[in-house]
Amino acid sequence: MLAKPHEEAFDDEDWLFEIKWDGYRAIADLSTDQPLFYSRNGISFFSKFEKISRDFENQIHHMILDGEIVAYDENGKPNFQWLQQIGDNPDLALTYQVFDILWLNGHSTEELPLIQRKELLKEALVETDVIRYCDHVAEKGIEFFSQMKKMKLEGMIAKKVNSIYVENHRSSDWLKIKFTNTEEAIICGFTEPRGSREGFGALILGKYIDGKLTYSGHTGTGFNRELIQEILQKLEKITVSKSPFEIKPKTNMPVTWTKPELVCEIKYSEITKDGIFRHPVFIALREDKNPEEVKNTSEETETISQPKMTKMTTSKKIKSSENEQEITLNRHKVKLTNQHKIYFPKDEITKSDVIEYYQSVADYILPHLKNRPLSLNRFPNGIEEQNFYQKDAGDNIPDWIKTTKVYSESNDEDIDYIYCNDKATLAYLNNLGCIDMNPWNSSLPDLDHPDFLVLDLDPSKKNTFDEVIETALQVNDVLESVKIHGYCKTSGSTGIHIYIPMGGKYDFDQVKDFAHLLMKQVNEKLPKLTTLERSLQKRDNKKIYLDYLQNRTGQTLASAYSLRPKEGASVSMPLEWEELKKGLKPTDFNIHNALDRIKEKGDLFKPVLGKGIDMMKVLELLDLE
Repeated sequence: MLAKPHEEAFDDEDWLFEIKWDGYRAIADLSTDQPLFYSRNGISFFSKFEKISRDFENQIHHMILDGEIVAYDENGKPNFQWLQQIGDNPDLALTYQVFDILWLNGHSTEELPLIQRKELLKEALVETDVIRYCDHVAEKGIEFFSQMKKMKLEGMIAKKVNSIYVENHRSSDWLKIKFTNTEEAIICGFTEPRGSREGFGALILGKYIDGKLTYSGHTGTGFNRELIQEILQKLEKITVSKSPFEIKPKTNMPVTWTKPELVCEIKYSEITKDGIFRHPVFIALREDKNPEEVKNTSEETETISQPKMTKMTTSKKIKSSENEQEITLNRHKVKLTNQHKIYFPKDEITKSDVIEYYQSVADYILPHLKNRPLSLNRFPNGIEEQNFYQKDAGDNIPDWIKTTKVYSESNDEDIDYIYCNDKATLAYLNNLGCIDMNPWNSSLPDLDHPDFLVLDLDPSKKNTFDEVIETALQVNDVLESVKIHGYCKTSGSTGIHIYIPMGGKYDFDQVKDFAHLLMKQVNEKLPKLTTLERSLQKRDNKKIYLDYLQNRTGQTLASAYSLRPKEGASVSMPLEWEELKKGLKPTDFNIHNALDRIKEKGDLFKPVLGKGIDMMKVLELLDLE
């Protein structure tokens, strides 16, 4: 059962309130002699969190439990980053916070009111050092929420006391209420706009620390055109020739400095140790605030880290003040250079931001990269400068980077491909300027038999994304008619990719020909909207190209959860078919919100790496006449 977001805490005698744990949601099925412990999307946690699962032996009842796996840092605070690094920290302090019971000694409890389920749970559960009953507070939600904030936790969950348990349903009977980090900042200048933007590009922010005006970051988001003009009119009246800061900050565009007189309110994901706002978003001007009031927050406030837009999982966080540094991942030292370099100029996203994103989603993307040769698409100076493709690893890579030799008939030589199986390699590739990850369809040790089939819906410049969605839904209709379950994702650019697990049972030619048959079926259903014509010169420039040729040896597409080198820093995001509706945009999923979605949905693309279809049975069902 899932909770709906809710903005404000409240008091109500018909509700109870629990801590919102920042961890992994997990079901413990103790209904048989062989316990199961798994995530919402079916990933087994039994071995990964052995410290918890071995304590299931202490339970005396047959039960199915719902709860959250929580890791704690050295200060006893829940820390999701540490939880992701369980493999490197086997002695990590863990608990399984159990908050619901779905089945007890042969009887479902899901139809019982929540308060009764919790009473049964408290009686039935044998608490241990790591398996804990998650208690609650009745009625007093506002006071409880305030306590959660003081404790620097992620928020709280509000639940109706009489609610039944509805599986796989996001119900308004359960509400999640999280904190938003907001703070005042002084506007100290503005940068020139880029591209089609008018007015200014970003506001330069500051605050007083020990009586000195100190740079605290810049924000270029949260404005519309009218607001930009309104703010610009006020700023133009207070421009000055010199920076108001003692130490002039570096900016990627020319700055017009202003007197530090205007105060604005921003929201942000966190504050770095050197006082820089991460991902600040403009909320409003605060003309009711004096600049002198905008001082450094207390240390307690600065350490609040919920809810983060991206979570860093490196062993040493990259500080924005450190342009070069060496970090240790998977016991390998990775040198990170030019961390301030802007990779997405219009979004003001740096190389450091890209590395942080990939580390935060590493647990999800690495299974889709594992043992797959990569075609490196490098943007050493960002997405608006020249990129280049690299297949051969070269002689200068660290000795711990894994490679495999593949013979190239066109070059009549072996090419040494890099493949990425760990966080260290991921960071190394990002540091080279690899913004997106482009793996082969097949994996070692058998590169001749693809693990999945790809149907690439490639629109022309005259097609809308709604038309791409219409085509994707038609593909799904064709697949369902022959009892195939396909898995779709946004390309992160303009198209949609649909994957079919093949299980490495067929060679590339067989898979390509099969993909061609499927695309023919789609083209027959949508002849006015789609085309199978490969040649750009011959192709109708108003039609969507049904590209089945991505199923050839060595062809690559952006991986699930990969960033794309496009304005907006979009992410190639797996979708549930019911989410594929008109109005959806590829840019709905980006560097800022992808992790939260992935944590909520789990890895929707995991089945793509599974057993695979029986192609011969499907061919019998296809109407090939």
